[in-house]
Amino acid sequence: MIYPENFEQKVGFDSIRILLTEACVSDMGKEYVAKIRFSANLQVIDKMLMQTAEFIRILETGKAFPTNDYIDLRPEFVRIQTPGSYIEQEVLFDLKSSLRTLQSILSFFKNTEKEAYPLLKTLVVDVDIPPELLMKADRIMDDKGEIRDSASSKLADIRRQMATKQRQVMQEVRKAFSHAKKSGWLPEYAEITIRNGRAVIPVKAADKRALKGVIHDESATGQTIFIEPVNSCEVSNEILELESEERREIIAILTRFTDSLRPHTPMLSAAYRTMGLLDFIRAKAIFSQKIGALPPVLTRKRHLLLKKAVHPLLYLSHKASGKTVVPLEMELDKENRLLLISGPNAGGKSVCLVTVGLLQYMLQCGLPVSASPDSEFPVFDRIFIDMGDEQSLENDLSTYSSHLLNMKFFLQHANSKSLILIDEFGTGTEPQLGAAIAEATLEQLVHKQTFGVLTTHYTSLKLAAERLDGTINGAMLFDVKALKPLYQLRIGKPGSSFAFEIARKIGFPQDVLNRARKKSGGKHLRFDTQLQQLEADKLIMAQREKEISNSDEKLSQLMEKYRQLKEQLEAEKKQIIRQAKEEALEIVRQSNREIENTIRQIRESQADKEKTKQLRQQLEESKETLEKALKKPAKIKNELQKFKPEKVIPEKTEVIPKGPLKTGDFVVLKEGGMVGELLEVEGNVCIVNLNNIRLKIAADKLQKTNKKPGKISRKQSYSGVMQGINQKAAQFELTLDLRGKRADEAIELLTRYIDDALLLSIKEVNILHGKGYGILRPIIREYLQSVKEIKGFGDAPIQFGGAGITKVWF
Repeated sequence: MIYPENFEQKVGFDSIRILLTEACVSDMGKEYVAKIRFSANLQVIDKMLMQTAEFIRILETGKAFPTNDYIDLRPEFVRIQTPGSYIEQEVLFDLKSSLRTLQSILSFFKNTEKEAYPLLKTLVVDVDIPPELLMKADRIMDDKGEIRDSASSKLADIRRQMATKQRQVMQEVRKAFSHAKKSGWLPEYAEITIRNGRAVIPVKAADKRALKGVIHDESATGQTIFIEPVNSCEVSNEILELESEERREIIAILTRFTDSLRPHTPMLSAAYRTMGLLDFIRAKAIFSQKIGALPPVLTRKRHLLLKKAVHPLLYLSHKASGKTVVPLEMELDKENRLLLISGPNAGGKSVCLVTVGLLQYMLQCGLPVSASPDSEFPVFDRIFIDMGDEQSLENDLSTYSSHLLNMKFFLQHANSKSLILIDEFGTGTEPQLGAAIAEATLEQLVHKQTFGVLTTHYTSLKLAAERLDGTINGAMLFDVKALKPLYQLRIGKPGSSFAFEIARKIGFPQDVLNRARKKSGGKHLRFDTQLQQLEADKLIMAQREKEISNSDEKLSQLMEKYRQLKEQLEAEKKQIIRQAKEEALEIVRQSNREIENTIRQIRESQADKEKTKQLRQQLEESKETLEKALKKPAKIKNELQKFKPEKVIPEKTEVIPKGPLKTGDFVVLKEGGMVGELLEVEGNVCIVNLNNIRLKIAADKLQKTNKKPGKISRKQSYSGVMQGINQKAAQFELTLDLRGKRADEAIELLTRYIDDALLLSIKEVNILHGKGYGILRPIIREYLQSVKEIKGFGDAPIQFGGAGITKVWF
């Protein structure tokens, strides 16, 4: 049960419905959004949450889920149940598109891992699309929504006859047009045109009786009459008969298809319902990603635990303006069921209350909530709210009367499975009496073991919350020194309204405040202020303690790294010393072996002088080799000391030559910096040699330079040129619109356009100049005749603009 009827407007869920509707891609999904209802069934809620969580995982993986052509054809399926009825051509095209979407959805889930998305796969397990339906639809209709000639042999024959007749009509019209032109009956620049679906000839009003035929229209001035020649008129009438016959055959084809479709409509209606449900779940997943929502812990216990909870709409608003939202931390359980929040105005009391109500309502509507996933939510049977001004002149209700009616409803219907939300509890009447009624109401709600969040400014209610079992005070913190709210809820102690501090901050007269302070009693104010400031200081100290703890942890990590590094260096030092000692010992041993070997050979040669001299020389060589081995590290050190970095000579600033561009100048492209030689200058158009590539370019895009073109590697040259060509190709359009341009402006635009078309090897383009007064058309054609690369040009077909467009072939 939800109370009152406008509960969704009070907590902001109506705005969430709008955001969900915008996230849907089909009317079927939007219908599901409109049908969102509060549920107290834990299994149903859990299933809806898990379905949304699975779709969030699909979005996070980046897999392309089909989202096109979600078209609701269920009303059409109902309409064609009548025998003899047939599906319209446009509807058949929608059927083809939506059946392909359904097939893509089935393929998506079929191609995923077996264990992935079990609940979403359950939704589509019974969806079956008869393959012959799509095959038949493809045989009848092409991808542009037109009935194929091959849909039936009779239709193909009819269309062949129509094509023949249409060619005959154009032959007759051209014949009459040529005769009329020779006779001087036509205005200047007249062309065959279309009126009422018929090919007609524009004739001067004075000569309208000279050409036999049917008048279809006249110009706005009345000076030109559009006449269909009599010979082509008869053939056109035959075409009309063929068109009627074509329509009858198309209806017959659609009727036969509908007869084969009719038995499958119940199964298809179920498939389209599933497609709409998937669209709805996808919209919930997209919205959940926007607000950072995930399914929380659902519990059967009477325990509500909010961690890092934020109001989703406030979060989106602050995110758009670059602000952050202070998260809400709150807990209600069997011992502390009713939370009484007090604190300054504009301190966040009402936001806390609405956040609790909105998140609980979202959850029980199957939506993930903007809170930490380890938050715990019970399921309530009833959620009531009393918030805002409900006075009504029609019902003779004052503000306080409406509050009393709400309190009466709460006392009658609240129980242990209810969540009540009351803003500004007890206000609206004489403070002492209003507080007394509110206190008695609070005691009754405690007796009913109801869960709830209430906000107030009354001291008597704060004292009652301290006295009554099952209730607990909470305060919105306020920085007395800075005179600003902190938007943080601290449970356990009541808060102050800080009326004097807020009044002083907004510039209320100080003498009035002084008198008010004497009347209210200074002790109470000082106690409230000191109590609240202690809470604020406590919060600041906790934050600093956390920062110091983080710093200590980082310092410990750095000290551990230092200790490990020191141990590693000591170990390496010992290893190097041990290795050096071993190498020195080996050198000594080798020296001893050389000396002993020399002495032994001298003895064996019996001190022969030549032999002794030779042995001494070998000993000296061995000594030099050993000395080199010892001096090698010193030599490396000396080599390193000899090394000096080369001085960097700054590059001279180039002096840009002045004067007009002329043949033979070296020029640089302002965009890209490539240097080339100027080959030709024709007005504002230049031809430049860039690495053996002739490039036609506007003179204002070039600048003189003293640099000579260097040799560019083939790869660099190709890359730079292709990059420019690719950019032009991406921006090039096949039609140039020159309507409304002056003659000189039009020629300049046309020159650049033709150059780009030649550069990109375009085969055919259109120049849209309009008919108007006929000024641009001859000027444009005169220029086109001067371009030797143009193969030909002429008027576009009548159905594509006629004399208002010039087609150009290269």
